[in-house]
Amino acid sequence: TTVGEDQNVGSATGGNENSPSLSSFISTLVPTLIIAVIFVALFLILRRRFKRNYLPRTYLGSLREQERSPDLPTGLFNWFSAFNKIPDSYVLNHQSLDGFLLLRYLKVACATCLVGCCITWPVIFPVNATGGAGQQQLDILSFSNITNKNRYYAHVFIAWIFFSKSGLRTVAWFKWLTALLGFIFYMVARESIYYVNLRQAYLLSPLYASRMSSRTVLFTSVPTAYLDEGILRRMFGKHVKNLWIANDCKEIEELVEERDKVAMKLEVAETKLIKLATANRLKSMKKGRGQGGAVDTTDDTNGESGSFAAKWVPTKKRPTHRLKPIIGKKVDTINWCRSELERLIPKIDALQESYRAGNAKFIPSVFIEFYTQSEAQSAFQSLAHHHALHMSPRFIGVNPEEVIWKNLKINWASRVIRNILTISFVALLIIFWSIPVGFVGILSNIKSLIGFASWLSWLNDIPPVIFGVVQGLLPTILLAVLMALLPIILRLMAKLGGCPSLSAVELRTQNFYFMFQVIQVFLVTTLTSAASAAVFQIICKPGDAPNLLATNLPKASNFYISYFVLQGLTISSGAVLGIAGLVVGKILSKILDSTPRKQYNRFANLAGLGWGTVFPIYTNLAVIAITYSIIAPLVLGFATIGLYLIYLAYRYNLLFVFNANIDTKGLVYPRALQQTTTGCYLSIICLIGLFGIKGAPGPIVLMVIYLVFVILFHVSLNSALNPLLLYLPKSLEAEEEALLGIEDGNSAGVTTTTTTTEKGIQSSVANNSIDSPTNPKDAMPPAPHKKPNFVSKFLRPDIYTDYQTLRRLVPRGFAEIVYDPVVERDAYYHPAIASQTPLLWVPRDEMGVSRQECAHSAKVIPMTDEGAGFDGKGKVVWDEGVGRPPIWTEKIYY
Repeated sequence: TTVGEDQNVGSATGGNENSPSLSSFISTLVPTLIIAVIFVALFLILRRRFKRNYLPRTYLGSLREQERSPDLPTGLFNWFSAFNKIPDSYVLNHQSLDGFLLLRYLKVACATCLVGCCITWPVIFPVNATGGAGQQQLDILSFSNITNKNRYYAHVFIAWIFFSKSGLRTVAWFKWLTALLGFIFYMVARESIYYVNLRQAYLLSPLYASRMSSRTVLFTSVPTAYLDEGILRRMFGKHVKNLWIANDCKEIEELVEERDKVAMKLEVAETKLIKLATANRLKSMKKGRGQGGAVDTTDDTNGESGSFAAKWVPTKKRPTHRLKPIIGKKVDTINWCRSELERLIPKIDALQESYRAGNAKFIPSVFIEFYTQSEAQSAFQSLAHHHALHMSPRFIGVNPEEVIWKNLKINWASRVIRNILTISFVALLIIFWSIPVGFVGILSNIKSLIGFASWLSWLNDIPPVIFGVVQGLLPTILLAVLMALLPIILRLMAKLGGCPSLSAVELRTQNFYFMFQVIQVFLVTTLTSAASAAVFQIICKPGDAPNLLATNLPKASNFYISYFVLQGLTISSGAVLGIAGLVVGKILSKILDSTPRKQYNRFANLAGLGWGTVFPIYTNLAVIAITYSIIAPLVLGFATIGLYLIYLAYRYNLLFVFNANIDTKGLVYPRALQQTTTGCYLSIICLIGLFGIKGAPGPIVLMVIYLVFVILFHVSLNSALNPLLLYLPKSLEAEEEALLGIEDGNSAGVTTTTTTTEKGIQSSVANNSIDSPTNPKDAMPPAPHKKPNFVSKFLRPDIYTDYQTLRRLVPRGFAEIVYDPVVERDAYYHPAIASQTPLLWVPRDEMGVSRQECAHSAKVIPMTDEGAGFDGKGKVVWDEGVGRPPIWTEKIYY
């Protein structure tokens, strides 16, 4: 029985006058909109008062001047204009390539959905609305409102002859389908070309090419016989500048960790002692004792240890601790820490010198620095060893601060096993994640469950307040905990899989988390929503199951309409408000930050983004919109609005709040583009399945042919682009030198034979056909072509977003890259080998206690009381106006 023949199907599925789609949407929209308005209103008010939380990148002393963003007006609304005038490329120039490409991805996804609306709505809405299935409310616009299977056949069949003349209205649907999917793949190809050109311009720019990481290659799984500096230098020749063979640093690492732990313990204890002395002095002054305010400045700080503090703090009140919990001997913390540091520091210094001399066990990883980026690229692109999986995988551009040192000891066999085990674990986790989530869902509806399971009747005896917590609050908390644990678990699996750097971990996590998002957040939700809507009808009439699912699957899109509303309004408003950071920064910090160091670290360290878990969330939103673009195109409209609101929120935060702690060199972007095509495949497969359920063999065959075509195109695209995502071409190195020579006015740097490109550049400089960059001191010659219109620029990315054009976006004059000899020597040693004894920082008091403590502790470990003190109430404060306290260290651009 077909849907068109069975008059009871529509009413049985609740698809007619009882359809709740519109009312459900309004029920979601109204409270969500109210919450979003409240959040935005709070943001507009609070940003004027709490500059550290909402505009930290405009003034923090921990950032270089080149990294800061322009300040905004302090009014409620007058900052909108200044905010809009800042281009997205400002993020590229002053923060990171990854942040810039996140904004670009959100814009591209938004534009794709908007174009999808223009393509699908004028045709599919009328076709669906007149489908004759009797659906109501929002369901009338979905695939489920079409009953005549011949219509499906006509749409698909005539699409193949669309470019021939045909006046049939039914051709439109599949024409627009192929246009939409074709547009998506065109966008993926276009943006991939854009990224390749931008990546090449970024990595070949003087700013990046002069960095040590750009000239250093990491070889893993190096055979034992090749862990020899002489052999490695012979292999790579005279181009090798420095070479670091990784060491097994377990012994020195434990000692350094112990030293730092004891040093921080001493700093806390010293701060506590000084704070107690200050508090007792203030109490004495309040009681009216004259001597409470007197300070003896004649005392010698080199007197007996603790003599100044003893005037205000009794011996029994000095900081103490037990060497073992509960049963350990109680000792004076300050004296004990000093004696421990006196033992540890010389021992560590001696071991560090021994490790630098090569007197340590080597592990199978080597960092090799070359004199130039070109030489490093040649080594990176070459086959280093004649045995499979030896001296491989190789990595270039690895920041020493991102290296996961314990993973460098993994050999090739162990890496293969680890990959198999971790990937298998993640696959099982994704598949069975529904079990704990299902348990949470049961808790949220436990009252209904009691009626089916009599053994749970005892829950009725629980007081109503507690029962409400169990059914309402507890599931929410458990679900939040589960979702918070998932990224942690996925990153752990990436690390256990052998990724040697944090950026590699983020890239693998991106793959893991995207699979989870598509399977659990999208597919499982869609299928269960469709099945649950028809479960009783399927039980009564099992034979009608295919038709019932075909009717209800498109209607599951109603959930995602609400989902996009929820995501767009709550994520964007919640992201700019940042209530969690505000609470932690203004309330919990007063309890937790007891030392100047803790206060400074919280003040100076900006929140970063985990690219591996940020991109998949919005990639999945794009996938959902694309998948439903044909069977329920209304989703595209709400996806456009939701993604644009999210884009605005991230734009503000990347410009003024967030920092980039991990640099993937933008590799998250092409990966996100590739993952977006999942929506195309799901859409095609979904249509094949729906056509199959409707019994339309012709459309099925044609859709399968189209699917094969898409796969072949996708494989061809990837085979062409993949090498460009990994390597830098030799052809651009000479071109970059020529361009730099022209820009610097150094004709000696240009060969006598002028290339076509150089002629174009010189001509465009003379004609000044394009506006110069906004910053005069970084002025560059314009691109070697006339300013294009929108259509030309969109259709010809190979011309108008080519290398010469995009290199003008890359930061210039950002900062001079010069390395201290010690930094160069220790750059790729294990941090324990390069670790310096920390400088301790305590607050200065008026009684001279801090000065005496610094003088005595300095005999063992450096300590200072500059830049910190106490306010009138005896609370520890540090001089925020300076911005760079004694413990500040300048960022090294590896």
